[in-house]
Amino acid sequence: METLLHQLTHGNALILIIILGIGGSFQNGYHITSLSSPSPYIQRFINSSWYDRYEEPPPPQTVTTIWSLIVSMYAVGGLFGTVSVKFISGMVGRKKTMICNSCIAIAAAGIMMASKGAKSYEMIIAARILNGYSAGLGMCTHLMYLGEISPRNIRGAVTLTSATFLSLGRLSGRFFGLSEILGCEELWNIVLCVPAFFSLVQVIALPFLPDAPRYLFIEKGDDKACRRALQSLWGQGDYKQEMDDMLAEQVAIEAAPPKSPLKLLRDSTVRWQLITMSLIYCCNQLSGLSTISTFSFDIFLKAGIPRDKIRYVTLGLGLSEIITSVLCGLLIEHTGRRPLFWICYGVMSASWVLVTVTLNLEVSSYWVPYVAACLINLFILFCGGPVGATATLNSEIFIQSHRLAALVLMGIQRWLVVAMLGLVFPFLIRINRIFFICLYVILYSITVCGKSFLEKRRLETKL
Repeated sequence: METLLHQLTHGNALILIIILGIGGSFQNGYHITSLSSPSPYIQRFINSSWYDRYEEPPPPQTVTTIWSLIVSMYAVGGLFGTVSVKFISGMVGRKKTMICNSCIAIAAAGIMMASKGAKSYEMIIAARILNGYSAGLGMCTHLMYLGEISPRNIRGAVTLTSATFLSLGRLSGRFFGLSEILGCEELWNIVLCVPAFFSLVQVIALPFLPDAPRYLFIEKGDDKACRRALQSLWGQGDYKQEMDDMLAEQVAIEAAPPKSPLKLLRDSTVRWQLITMSLIYCCNQLSGLSTISTFSFDIFLKAGIPRDKIRYVTLGLGLSEIITSVLCGLLIEHTGRRPLFWICYGVMSASWVLVTVTLNLEVSSYWVPYVAACLINLFILFCGGPVGATATLNSEIFIQSHRLAALVLMGIQRWLVVAMLGLVFPFLIRINRIFFICLYVILYSITVCGKSFLEKRRLETKL
């Protein structure tokens, strides 16, 4: 811990990590949770907009469909953002990609702000697509940037800050959604535009900070700019070890040139790395974390929590995420990746079993819904282990020439699953408790299959 603090405070690394965070994973976290609080107001807005156009109320199924599109189109935008990261970041570099990405986020906020006055739910959908594109591009570039600025001995802890800012974004989305802040019917469009302020800060500050040293050395071939970037980030020094590591990696890349995502899928030498990453991403997405973040208001309402208390319960979820991301950052280099996965997945699975039981007993006593809320908080606390450990894996089990393609493939998988859940969940929430049972069964099955795969082929990684 002292080594980490010593290295972070001897240059501009800490400032860069914060600036990257507020324009990267923070944005994704905020947009995932910010829809939960104003969801009743947005659905009423859909109703009123429809009535103003057609002079008749829309069928309930139509409102649910439009609402599902508003939720899921964010993931569609994220999918396109992820696919474009290889082209954009390779062409203009990590720093300029983040700046352009923040400009897209600001444009999306402008469309969202104008949607209410224009009485157009189509503008909300368009803004959500742009926000998703910005999140997909920003998340991938943020992870690459962190992996390429950090020395090997603290790379896990530095990369894990992306998960911390993701949790901060989720907490902020819930905080600004409180009725005492911006969570009222008159301000629902403003609460969805708050991240644009942080994007503006990144646009202003990032030009004064260095680009990723590994990008400058390996892809641009500028060793002097790389050394200047290292000294700016981590303080004065010769950084011979870091430069030698980059040189060795450059030699490896020359022997194995960068691959496209399709070529990487066909490469049998990295098949087990891809299977490992795919299984872990599936576990993370299908565990229920994404749906809790986006639909927490509906979930707790269905669980029996009083409507006026739900926003404060969801704020507790945000605090739990912050705690677990910080703890994971402190533990990851000491415990290793594998224990974080197996222990946390086990507790998460047990939590969903108990949630399913308590939801079926909610009518028996007034305190049962609060037990369900506590169990969901327990689930969130242990989600940080797998989510945090996943953030470090891409830079650890793939060489530089494979990382970008692997990141694109995993991003495509992630956003496809999020889009599916966004489309299906508003309908599933009506089907009593079956959703929670399905979550547990899917998570447990994938985890068991993943364990059998990984035990069969022991990868030479930090899993």
